[in-house]
Amino acid sequence: MADLHDLTALELAAAIRSGQTSPIDVLDHTLDRISALDERVGAFITRTPDLAGEQARAAQSLLAEHGDDPASLPPLLGVPCPIKDLNLVAGVPTSFGSAALAGYVPDVDDGVVIRLREAGTVMVGKTNTPEIGLPSYTESDIAPPARTPWDLTRNAGGSSGGAAAAVASRIVPIAQASDGGGSIRIPAAACGLVGLKPSRGRISTGPHGVAGPGLGTSGVLTRDVRDTAAALDVLSVGWPGDTYSLPLPQGGFLAACDTDPGPVRVGVLTRPIIAPDAPVHAEALRAVDHAVRVLEGLGHHTDTAPVPFPAEAWEPFRDLWSVLAASAPIPPDREHLLVPLSRWMRERGRGVDGITYANAVSAGQRLTRDAARAWADFDVILMPSLAQPAEVVGTSRIDDDPAADFEAQMAFTPWTSTWNIIGAPAISVPLHWAPAVPDLPGGPVLPFGVTLGARTGREDLLLALAATIERAEPWLDRRPPTG
Repeated sequence: MADLHDLTALELAAAIRSGQTSPIDVLDHTLDRISALDERVGAFITRTPDLAGEQARAAQSLLAEHGDDPASLPPLLGVPCPIKDLNLVAGVPTSFGSAALAGYVPDVDDGVVIRLREAGTVMVGKTNTPEIGLPSYTESDIAPPARTPWDLTRNAGGSSGGAAAAVASRIVPIAQASDGGGSIRIPAAACGLVGLKPSRGRISTGPHGVAGPGLGTSGVLTRDVRDTAAALDVLSVGWPGDTYSLPLPQGGFLAACDTDPGPVRVGVLTRPIIAPDAPVHAEALRAVDHAVRVLEGLGHHTDTAPVPFPAEAWEPFRDLWSVLAASAPIPPDREHLLVPLSRWMRERGRGVDGITYANAVSAGQRLTRDAARAWADFDVILMPSLAQPAEVVGTSRIDDDPAADFEAQMAFTPWTSTWNIIGAPAISVPLHWAPAVPDLPGGPVLPFGVTLGARTGREDLLLALAATIERAEPWLDRRPPTG
C-alpha cells in the first residue's frame, strides 16, 4: 500500500474498511503531518486532536461492529477532513479569520459539518481563511499566510486557502471549503487541486443558515475528481425548509464519474468577463489550449464562446458583496480590529439602501438570463481559472488602499464570480503545469488551473467530463516540493 498521505479519500476509506489500516493509525499519521508541515504552509488556524481522537475511536468501534458488512459503513469512515474556519463546529473556536471575533465558540454544528461527520470523517482542525472570507488571498491578522506547497513564496489563494494548503501538501486528502465569489476554485487553481463550486441550491445552508442572495455555497477541495463527487453525494442531502432544491442524478455523483459525457459542445472563453483590461498570463492561456487539445482528442467539439454580458453589468455584485460584509455580526467595540479591506467594504455596504440592494439582486437574475442566452449553443464553458499564477505572499493585501485591493482581486479572478451570480456549477482542474517565470532557470513549476462551467444542476456532466480529462492526463502523481 502507498503511504497513507498519498491515498485519495476514497482509497483511504477502502483501506480502512479492508483492515489495511485503522482510523487511529490514520489520525496519528495525519497529526504527524500537521506537525511537520503546517508551520510552512499555514493550513490551520485551530488544531483539534482531542475531538479527532474521539471521532477516530468511534470510527474504530463502528468498524469493529460492522466490519463484516462494509457496505453498511459510512462512505468516508476514518478519513481526516478539516473544516474551514468560516463554518461552525460545536465547542471549537471559530474566528472567521478575524481578530474581531477571536474567542467565539459556537454551540452548534453547521449542516455541512453534520453531513461530513455522518459520512464518517474525522475533524482534525479548522483551516485558515482570510477575514470573514472576503478576499481571494489568505493573509489575515491572526494567522500566518496560507501558502501553496508548489512555491512557498506564493499565496494559496482564498478564501479557502488553508483548506487548499492542507490538501495540496498531502496533510489530508479532502477538506471542506466554501465559495461565494470563487473561494473554492481560486485556491484549487493556485494549489493544483480539484475544486467544484456546486449549483445554487445543491448544498443546503440548513439547518441554521439561510441562503441570502444565493452567492455562496459549501463544497470541498480534493486531489482528484472522484473524491469531489463522493463528497457531493454526502453534502447534497438537504434540510427541512430549504428554499432551493435540485434533482439528483440517477445513481449519484460518484457514479457520474464513470459515465460517458460526450460528445459535449464546449465554448472556449479566454477574454476576462468582469475586468476586461486584466492581463492574462501566457501560461493561463496555454492551459486553456492544453484543455482544448485534450477535449478534442476525447471527441468533443470546441468553439469560441462570447463574453456573456458587458463588464459594467457586473457592477451590482459590488453592492451584494459589500452588504454581505456589512451584515457580518462584528461587535461594535471590536470593529477597529478588522483589517482595512473589511472596514472599507462594511462602510460601503452600510451605504447601500434597500432599493439599491433589491435592484442588485434583480440585476443578478437578469445576468443569469443573459448568460443563458449567450451560451445557449454550448453544454460547457471552458476558461482559465485565474488570470495569473498564485500571487507572491505580501503583494495581495493593499491595506493603505482597500479600493485598489478589491480592483486587483477582480483582475486576478475575472471569471470566477460570474458563476456565483448565475448560480451555475463550475469546476477547476489542475491540467496544466509550467514555470511562472519561463526564463528563470530552476524556478518552481506551478499549476495553472482550467475551469469548466455548466448549466444549473449539471454537476453530473462536469464531473463526468473532468473525470475523463483526469483519466486522459492524470495529475495525481505530481508532488509539490513541500509535502
